[in-house]
Amino acid sequence: MQRAKITLHLSIANLDLHRHIRSGKIRLAGNSRLKIFGQLNCRSGKRMNKKNRVFFMDENQAIVAGYRPCGHCMKKKYELWKTQRKDEQSTVI
Repeated sequence: MQRAKITLHLSIANLDLHRHIRSGKIRLAGNSRLKIFGQLNCRSGKRMNKKNRVFFMDENQAIVAGYRPCGHCMKKKYELWKTQRKDEQSTVI
């Protein structure tokens, strides 16, 4: 089983954060309390409290960590996630 690498916002200095974003080491942000991930420029994500913000290099890291796509900035992927989840729940019942 893969283990996701999560970078906490409060654990990284602003200069390092910007350097990682520019180099592509950080591509997505997530909310650790809600378990949602999305684009760095997402309107909803920008309002998030820093203590809840985490960063991922790619979608796979976020998914392995148990996060779902944002319904605002990743609408198609969110709809797919929602459909898959609904299908999984209907087979359990």
